[in-house]
Amino acid sequence: MRKRYVNLDGSTNAKSFSQMQQWQKERRAKKKDLSFQLPRVAPDIDFLTNNREQTSVTFIGHSTFLIQLGGLNIVTDPVWAARMGFGARLNAPGVPIDQLPPIDVVVLSHAHYDHLHLASLKRLPGDYMLLVPEGLGDWARRKGFARVEQLSWWSEKQIGEVTFGFVPAKHWTRRTPWDMNSSHWGGWVMQHQQQCIYFAGDSGYDDLFSKIGERYSNISVALMPIGAYEPEWFMRDSHMSPEEAVQAFIDIGASIFVPMHYDAFHLADDTPKEALDRLLAEWIKRELPAERLWTMELGRTKIWNKDFEMV
Repeated sequence: MRKRYVNLDGSTNAKSFSQMQQWQKERRAKKKDLSFQLPRVAPDIDFLTNNREQTSVTFIGHSTFLIQLGGLNIVTDPVWAARMGFGARLNAPGVPIDQLPPIDVVVLSHAHYDHLHLASLKRLPGDYMLLVPEGLGDWARRKGFARVEQLSWWSEKQIGEVTFGFVPAKHWTRRTPWDMNSSHWGGWVMQHQQQCIYFAGDSGYDDLFSKIGERYSNISVALMPIGAYEPEWFMRDSHMSPEEAVQAFIDIGASIFVPMHYDAFHLADDTPKEALDRLLAEWIKRELPAERLWTMELGRTKIWNKDFEMV
């Protein structure tokens, strides 16, 4: 019998048919402006191709980043899809997939299509190791990926000089009508010496962020989702509002906040501009230092030294 996974609090995030109907009724009554274009810069392809020394994070879009850490090229939730379901992508990826350097490691947060896109995985350059949540290993091998390792919550895997830790999130997953929660979901903590980067994946707000901060007390950069939160009565268990994301960042105790999961696909009823505006308003309300918030343009690379001082 297939194992079914749950959140730390035992919840499954299953929604009833009537709840789905209510959301769709509300959605039809809304008129949203999706014309906002996230700022973008020309990616520094030469640096990304040749860098094996400096730590860097490049924003590609949605939940996809190229992370260069400990000599490894790492990609999170690689999605270069031009469409998601019936909707076209709102902003093109910040780095074309055919201009990436050879990838050493891919980390997947969960199996939803906007995070696990098979065509993108197959197009990535390099003979990479694929790290997946528990329950996804057999699926990945059936799809032709030979270098696969699945991790359970709080477990770790050492690759080269980087330690990858798989940590909880409050979410759910499904790829077909029959496989809800048949694999797990979570975030990834990547450590090299004193440098530590946290990729949150998808999550509703929960005290799990405090638990992650207790386990990994030296997180410097947190890549945090701020989108797909409206209507909040429906989405709250699965996605954080921008205000909740700021609280989660504080709970973790990280130094730098990088927003994600708001710019590429119209998954819920909020818009990229609404998410960014609410994030900035909450940041100012809490009187947090402006230099600790990196709202990265698509294609932007942030580079820093071993002490996380910007280069």
